[in-house]
Amino acid sequence: MSALLLRRGGHWLALACLCLPLGTASPTLAQAVRVTETQPPVQVVRRTDEIRLDGRLDEAQWREAPASTAFQQRDPVQGAAATERTEVRLLYDEDALYIGARLFDSAPDSIVARLGRRDVELEADRFGVFIDPYYDRRTGYYFGVNAAGTLYDGVLMNDDWDDDSWDGVWEGRAARDEEGWTVEMRIPYSQLRFYQQEQYTWGINFRRDIARKNEQDFLVYTPRNESGFVSRFPALHGIAGIRPRRQIEVTPFLTTRAEFTDSEAGDPFNDGSRYVPNAGADFKMALTSNLTLNATINPDFGQVEVDPAVVNLSDNETFFPEKRPFFIEGASVFNFGRGGSNNNWSFNWGNPNFFYTRRIGRSPQGRMPSHDYAAKAEAARILGAAKLTGQVAGSWNVGTVQALTGRTSVALETAEVRHDAEVEPMTYYGVFRAQRAFNDRRQSVGFMSTITARHFDAQRLRDEINSEAFTGGVDAWTFLDRDKTWVLTGWWGLSHLRGSQARITALQQNFSHRFQRPDFRYASLDTTATSLTGTSGRMMLNKQRGRFTVNTALGYISPGFDVNDLGFMWQTNVINAHVASTYRWTEPTQWYRRIFINLAAFRSYDFDGNVTWTGLWNGSFYMLPNYWTLWYNVAYNPETVNTNRTRGGPLTLNPPGLETRVEASTDDRKAWVFEVEASRYKRDESQSVSLELEVEWKPAANLSVEFGPEIAWNEEFAQYVQAVEDPLAAATFGRRYIFANLDQTSVSANIRLNWTFRPGLSLQLFAQPLITSGDFFNYKELARAKSYEFLTYGDGASTYDAQTHVADPDGSGPAAEIALRNPDFNFRALRGTAVLRWEYRPGSLLYLVWTQSRDDSENLGQFRFRDSVASLFEARPENIFMIKLTYWLSR
Repeated sequence: MSALLLRRGGHWLALACLCLPLGTASPTLAQAVRVTETQPPVQVVRRTDEIRLDGRLDEAQWREAPASTAFQQRDPVQGAAATERTEVRLLYDEDALYIGARLFDSAPDSIVARLGRRDVELEADRFGVFIDPYYDRRTGYYFGVNAAGTLYDGVLMNDDWDDDSWDGVWEGRAARDEEGWTVEMRIPYSQLRFYQQEQYTWGINFRRDIARKNEQDFLVYTPRNESGFVSRFPALHGIAGIRPRRQIEVTPFLTTRAEFTDSEAGDPFNDGSRYVPNAGADFKMALTSNLTLNATINPDFGQVEVDPAVVNLSDNETFFPEKRPFFIEGASVFNFGRGGSNNNWSFNWGNPNFFYTRRIGRSPQGRMPSHDYAAKAEAARILGAAKLTGQVAGSWNVGTVQALTGRTSVALETAEVRHDAEVEPMTYYGVFRAQRAFNDRRQSVGFMSTITARHFDAQRLRDEINSEAFTGGVDAWTFLDRDKTWVLTGWWGLSHLRGSQARITALQQNFSHRFQRPDFRYASLDTTATSLTGTSGRMMLNKQRGRFTVNTALGYISPGFDVNDLGFMWQTNVINAHVASTYRWTEPTQWYRRIFINLAAFRSYDFDGNVTWTGLWNGSFYMLPNYWTLWYNVAYNPETVNTNRTRGGPLTLNPPGLETRVEASTDDRKAWVFEVEASRYKRDESQSVSLELEVEWKPAANLSVEFGPEIAWNEEFAQYVQAVEDPLAAATFGRRYIFANLDQTSVSANIRLNWTFRPGLSLQLFAQPLITSGDFFNYKELARAKSYEFLTYGDGASTYDAQTHVADPDGSGPAAEIALRNPDFNFRALRGTAVLRWEYRPGSLLYLVWTQSRDDSENLGQFRFRDSVASLFEARPENIFMIKLTYWLSR
């Protein structure tokens, strides 16, 4: 599914290129093509006098420039003329492109002018410009200003997608008057990438949003049942005699961090406080007109928002999104395997991510030797990093990241003797990406590779961390018809890891591979191996135009495939396929504005041929005439085989399951917005239920408060506890795999306050309380492999002592007693942060950050809300205060 569909509510660009319906009536394909073909070029004229960028079009040059006025609605009445007149004029000089827009409004007192932080989604009147300076009909930039002066920007990719993580250095102002409102924008060429020419032809488009009418107007729009956005842009003519500037940008920074944490009596490394000053600089330079180099010295990647608290009862790794600016900018260049198609569905398929930037500067992986006290284990320090992105050889989009992290040691004290222990070696990371579209963008081919190489000072780490890791892949897509309705997308990748025998043996047994499984026929544990190699690939066929769309895929990940040194993946040993379709009603009636209904069938196998997941799924979306929305989905899963429940032991079975979920939300233009979600998954004696409410209150145009409480119940019949060796357990290959019933209750909330004082100055508060408890009881062992049958301790000849947690599988028989773990838990945590952000000049920022975290836990399975809340606020907090000052310099 398109990236635009994954963000709740969608970015303000989303309606321009959404592959699912968000509108009303739809013209025919011939009409849609005719709209693009008959749109005349947009003209720009050279600036001759000074432009004062105040949002008011009072300079004479604006009146003399030709105006673009032929705006049409995409919503609510697709293809109709815009209800309010819009005039857009363009000027240029040697340094920048200027956009002036007069947005007439018959009810100027009804203009919605909400002030927010840059790039934050707001329901407000706004104006945006989209630019394709390469004129490749697939990529570009967008820049927007709303009626209160809030700025939006980002990049365009894959013809239909956008990414707002990029922040350009440009200026935009808005002003309101008795005729409506006006916008002035200045976009320096240094923020764009294009080839040097005598005469320039770019692609360009404009968008206007009228919030109170839920109206989106475009110079050229994408019909709701079609695809392609950038490829429809009219041509921009008139720019001549300019040169793309090889601009150098330097952003030095200073930070000071004060940490106040809990300390243990007698700990020589922690007296409860620590002060950490830091300084460095980021660099950005245009090497050529179309290649940009980003580099950093002693980078500061301090996060201004904490990761949420997570209780993970599986042995899979938890994925957290990237929040560090150096890695966020230009990240779309490294997207792999999803081009061409605007829709990438998945059912029990986790697409391997070849480049997961949080691996660079990660927390130490090595274990600490035995000790009495230890200093805080810092994340690996990034000694330097560089990134090169752009286009070469005509139409190759390229990107590379090179980074070096230093050796990380931690100070230990044992018997009052101090020493250092290495916990992360010096590591080089390299990423290479290239992609080229050709034949009028009907086909594309690309490749991607990564390298991770480590230098160990402490030889013991060779048995704990991979020495080297290499990945490589190719991806391609091709449209199968003239109208670009059907597209075939595919990729294939290989991974190769090296390490000591002990390390590769451990790697084969981790959660991704499980080669030690006693009934795994395709692969087996090799304790002499010093490398691990695997492959993966996927093919997707997508029909992405018309009322009826289709998406199919077939993919595999071999048991030895692994990209986790510099990427992220959560499964291997899978062959997965699905067929999905969507039918859309986009013409409004008195009962609805739009409807779409999805149907899908899916199945997964392991490499031994076992069916590990299968089912039928239906999901539907309804938008009512009052802009309330309703979404539901239901899925049925027949009995399948489970390869993971025993954590490396024999296969088990999954009983049939039924999933239901419903979500409803009110009109998000209102001062009060509500969303409620309920879900349930029932399987045999297990079920999980969750209820979530989200409330947003907008008491003022520059203030919003969000509160999202959630409660969840999980009743698991067979939660893994432990495994013990016993030669008498012949039915389960000489080990007893022990499970228990689990009753888990969780209560959490997401609380946010966004207060914007003026464009560029804002305060954000975020808090996430979490209380969760888990009660383990009714201990049992797997009766036999490839079953869902269990022998409960205390039944029949077996015994169980609830006081000592000791079980005997056969009572007075020959089997040994088992000391069972008691994994009952009651965990509570509070994560919060406050961020004051001031962009005191374009590109220059001041951050004041306060982060507090507190948590507490006990070996207690009962859910006691009042006691847990009291314990949480009695827990000693850890406070971190940070000041960060950056100053943007450009030449």
